[in-house]
Amino acid sequence: MVELAHPVPDPCLPRQENAWSFPRPSIAQPVRNHLKIIYNGHTLAETTAAVRTIETSHPPTFYFPPADVDLSLLRESSSGSNCEWKGHARYFDIRSGDRVSRNAAWAYPRPTLSFALITGFIAFYPQAMDLCLVDGEAVVPQAGTFYGGWITSAVAGPFKGPPGTERW
Repeated sequence: MVELAHPVPDPCLPRQENAWSFPRPSIAQPVRNHLKIIYNGHTLAETTAAVRTIETSHPPTFYFPPADVDLSLLRESSSGSNCEWKGHARYFDIRSGDRVSRNAAWAYPRPTLSFALITGFIAFYPQAMDLCLVDGEAVVPQAGTFYGGWITSAVAGPFKGPPGTERW
């Protein structure tokens, strides 16, 4: 594996945040953006009451309140993972019609105290969805198979995720 050198942050445009100014360790913040997810032609989730997590070199990840998610499409999977800051996550498969996306969403049923805001909220991998929108803008998924960041024009990179960025 080729390790990429520590990157130079992209310049910020007006009203843009830079992922390199995000904190480490990560934090959770309530947001009022209008978020919408389309899966298999169906509105899977839509909210203006999300929580975002931000961390140095990552685009934001958005967590949806369960009341704003069509929970009938989610099935808990046997997968899980541990985050050094958030705690233990459980994963969900998403099923709509004959389409199934395995481990396409996750939640922290009992996160660490610092992340109590996301208790039971659900995050989605944008690469497994048909369309994810932030205030009407289509999201570009964060590269890689582990990260669930949502890239929009509101955040400058470069972003961790592609091969060679593991140690950023």
